[in-house]
Amino acid sequence: MTPTQHLLFAACAVVAGYVQNLTGFAFGLILLGMVGLMNIAPITDVANVCSILALVNAAMFFYTARPKFEMRVIGPTLASSLVGVVMGVLLLNWLDDSVVHILSLLLGVTIVACAAMLANNGAALAERSPTSSFVAVGALAGVLGGLFSTAGPPLVYHFYRQPIAHRKILEGLIAIFAANALLRLAIMLPTGRFSVNALLLSLEIVPLILLQTYWMARKPTAMRKSTLRMVVCVILALIGVGLVLSSAAAMGLFGK
Repeated sequence: MTPTQHLLFAACAVVAGYVQNLTGFAFGLILLGMVGLMNIAPITDVANVCSILALVNAAMFFYTARPKFEMRVIGPTLASSLVGVVMGVLLLNWLDDSVVHILSLLLGVTIVACAAMLANNGAALAERSPTSSFVAVGALAGVLGGLFSTAGPPLVYHFYRQPIAHRKILEGLIAIFAANALLRLAIMLPTGRFSVNALLLSLEIVPLILLQTYWMARKPTAMRKSTLRMVVCVILALIGVGLVLSSAAAMGLFGK
């Protein structure tokens, strides 16, 4: 990588970190998308860097913010998501590539539909959903994370509809994604799929992300929850459209 590529990678990481600390999700999706679009670094290395930075970001955020989790929500969701991650990785190794692309296409369409529903003010719930719904959504998110590295949308859609303070949602999502990242690393490292380049990129960016997260954790956003919901909707829509286009291209639907 050239010095310019390293600077661009750092800029992408800062943008992704800002969105993560604002909404609680999308760090990996934004970093992977921006780096892939500009062809800055190998995507396989960036995916591993995302896992490292998700852990670093969570550690600094929770050290600074000292959260009090909604364990009735976070506990069941976290447990089922970890099981889902393992299932997703196993499915990825078992399914044919064409089937994976079809599932990815359907996932993209579903995410766009979720964004549209979440944008509707009437989508907010008056009462908290039952525990079983968090277990189901956590498992689905874990499987999608294992399959496509796209665990966020189901959790985000479900969490942002709940009558829970934004700060609690933010803390819960960061905790769940950090745990999933830790499990992913535990699966990847023994197989030798973590390169020296990924380690070097992580070391370059970690101090920057630590400073950014420290500052944002001490100065919570003053945005109204309704405004944050719209930000989340836009991010979900972009993720969904990106999945649809990339899947369609992989399936050859755009022609040669």
